[in-house]
Amino acid sequence: MRFFVSLYVHMDRLAAMKVFAEVARCGSFTAAAEHLDLSRVMVTRQVAALESWLQTRLLQRSTRRISLTEAGEVFLTQSRQMLELSVDMQERSGERDRAPRGQLRVTTSMSFGMAHLAAAIAEYLALYPDVSVDLLIIDRPVNLIEDRVDLAVRISGELDPNLVARRIAACRSLVCASPAYVARRGAPLHPADLAQHNCLTYSRFGKGEWRFLADGAETSVAVGGNLSANEATVLTQAARVGAGIALQPTYLVGPLIRSGELVRLLPDWQPPDLTIWGVYLSRQHVPATLRTLLDFLVQRFEGQPHWDAGINT
Repeated sequence: MRFFVSLYVHMDRLAAMKVFAEVARCGSFTAAAEHLDLSRVMVTRQVAALESWLQTRLLQRSTRRISLTEAGEVFLTQSRQMLELSVDMQERSGERDRAPRGQLRVTTSMSFGMAHLAAAIAEYLALYPDVSVDLLIIDRPVNLIEDRVDLAVRISGELDPNLVARRIAACRSLVCASPAYVARRGAPLHPADLAQHNCLTYSRFGKGEWRFLADGAETSVAVGGNLSANEATVLTQAARVGAGIALQPTYLVGPLIRSGELVRLLPDWQPPDLTIWGVYLSRQHVPATLRTLLDFLVQRFEGQPHWDAGINT
């Protein structure tokens, strides 16, 4: 009898952990209650019971917002791991349908989200109708715990080794400008010629220097211009109307190169490849929703993505 009482207590705490995790994800007791189909009073009681059991405050409450305490951030990670383990055990024992279900919060940059990820996720959701995705488009690094993110799709040359990540695809770049700009200013024949041109740069990285590879050697070139921005789509549109020369990923400018709206420059000099990563919290007990989405994205984008076709990268 004692075993069943203990099991009931642990299952009750798992239910409370689920409520707490949803409050942390929504940032609101009311929103969590609506999503879980519970009363706000029940949600408040569940969180209070956890805080009483742990003898510590998990949430800072104010009239404007709810935020995690330091202990709450630690316990949220532990709760998610426990809930994932519970789901994994249920799936293995056949107590639940093996088809993925539930909600994922995914974040990526505006350029990749608009150009490719939104369509890819729509295709994934068509395959798994019991899954829903909250897509957060934002051009800044996010904290997966604080921003309640399950998967961050990031593009980077060197990823922090402390992050848990899976490689999705290569991200190649090229130098380009509009035909009107080339007709007006001429085309650079060597990276050093870029010093004489108006280069459209990123505000946060690579603003004053572009790197290139040719015949196994790397060269760095100081660049500058009258326009910088923190978002690739903005720079691409500026290049498209003749504002200057841009260094952009092929996933974004490939269609414009093929249509002739942009012209590839310095084809013998290749910028170093970047990598598209899927970053998530833990390798252990990855939920079926996250696992299947990662598998889908790798299958869809790996190898030679279609956006490189016809531009000789």
